[in-house]
Amino acid sequence: MKNLIIFLGIFLNIATFGQQTEVKNENPKSISEVPNVLELRTKMKLDDVVTQANTPPEFPGGMEAFYRTFGEKMDVIEEKSRKINVRVYFIVEKNGFVRYVTALGENKKHLEAAETAIRRMFVRWKPAMINNEPVRFLYTFPLTLKKY
Repeated sequence: MKNLIIFLGIFLNIATFGQQTEVKNENPKSISEVPNVLELRTKMKLDDVVTQANTPPEFPGGMEAFYRTFGEKMDVIEEKSRKINVRVYFIVEKNGFVRYVTALGENKKHLEAAETAIRRMFVRWKPAMINNEPVRFLYTFPLTLKKY
């Protein structure tokens, strides 16, 4: 009985905490610090875009809901490659709508799947604010996966 309780305790601990992943999204302090900014300038209108704000843009339900919805909307692509390395960029406009969705990386199929997933999430965000005024905000996040 004692072994069963210990086993259940370990199993529940692993089941509870083993699924948590921390998504770290640190926005650059200025547009010039954004990775691939020169390539982005050819694909996006970056005039008066900020990467830091008093209040960052907010997806309805929070960022966990955003990442969960993004995962649900993204197509699964069967690839022989063992690594996926994509960076997704988009602008949350002053009115809360998402524009200029761009993904940069190595594999064209993964880039298209990431861009399509964001476009499928046609949801109005709460816009970023600086001094209680809405601003255009460049949102970026990495999409990485290693297969073992």
